[in-house]
Order: sequence, then structure tokens, then C-alpha cells
Amino acid sequence: MTEINDFKEWDRQLIEAFRANGGNVGGQFAGVPLLLLTTTGAKSGQQRISPLVYLPEGDHIYVFAGNRGAPTNPHWYHNLVAHPDVTVEVGTEKFEARATVVESTEWDRLGRIQLQRLPGLAELQAKITRKVPVVLLERKK
Repeated sequence: MTEINDFKEWDRQLIEAFRANGGNVGGQFAGVPLLLLTTTGAKSGQQRISPLVYLPEGDHIYVFAGNRGAPTNPHWYHNLVAHPDVTVEVGTEKFEARATVVESTEWDRLGRIQLQRLPGLAELQAKITRKVPVVLLERKK
């Protein structure tokens, strides 16, 4: 089994656990804010679901395109840049949202907050040699 397939299986199991437990997932994600992001494939047009750690800040939800420390941005990031209308699942709630890439000045502040809240991400962050895009997911009215 290739690494990509391992990640796909990992994500599939995480999505199943998320939905079966109202967004509460155990193991290494116990107590970590996790959401499911559904994007439209940039090339395929197919719906893709990605489990992501997020940063809640007031009414805002931010996700970070860390891609497990890979040197490239994740597929979900390319998808939402091409098609910024997304679906978000947080807990048992599901809603439509608009994705906007955050400007670099705000990125620094949000990155510091996320690393303070989830210090385990520091090891992953140290592996990344690129600037990790931050995306705001704004609920549609």
C-alpha cells in the first residue's frame, strides 16, 4: 500500500469516527478541534471530504494547509482556491461556507495562536519549508 493510500484510509476512518461520534474523535485527536471540509475538485469537479484541525476564533473558523508537513499544499487547498464555496461539518452541525485565503500579516498572528493552543503542531511546523496558507471559512448567510 502506498503512502497516499495510507492517508486516504486514515482520513476515511477519521471521517467515519467523526460522524459516528458527533465530531468527537479519540486517540491523538482527543480534545482537538476537528472539522470536515467538503470541497469541489479543481479538475474533477467531484466532492472531496478532508478532516482538518481548525482554529475557532469568535465567529470565525480558520484552517491551515500544512499537508502533514509535505513540501506542497494539500489538494483540498487547491480545490477551494478554484471553488471557494465549501461545506463545513463541526460536531453535528453542517453548513455552507465561503473560503478566503488569509493575508500574510494576519497569518502570523493566527499561526502563533494555533501553536499555543496545540503545541504538538510545533514539531510538524518545524518540518515545513514553505509558508503554510491559512484559510478563513465564513458561514454563508
